[in-house]
Amino acid sequence: MSDRYTDQPFLRFVDAWVLKVIGHLDPATEAWCRAMVPQLEQSFGLTGSWERIVEQQMKFGPELPAQIRKIWTDGKARFAEGNGVAPDPVQFAMIFVDRNFGRA
Repeated sequence: MSDRYTDQPFLRFVDAWVLKVIGHLDPATEAWCRAMVPQLEQSFGLTGSWERIVEQQMKFGPELPAQIRKIWTDGKARFAEGNGVAPDPVQFAMIFVDRNFGRA
């Protein structure tokens, strides 16, 4: 685990949730998140998929995934145009989480 998650392990799930929403969650991280569902259920007293537990714990509304996808889609072209390279989805997810959820 990187330093980002040392003191806030749930942050890893929030970052992964955003990556999944924008279609860039890697299979290894998704498998890890799925494997951690029993621990999430025990920790938060919630049931369901890891995605649903994140949504419930963070109190995400049903409109949020579409809003995040729009921000990602609209911003990708502008970023590439301004920087000459495609944006990094992992960096996007981390920045989005930090700015909008205070590092969860």
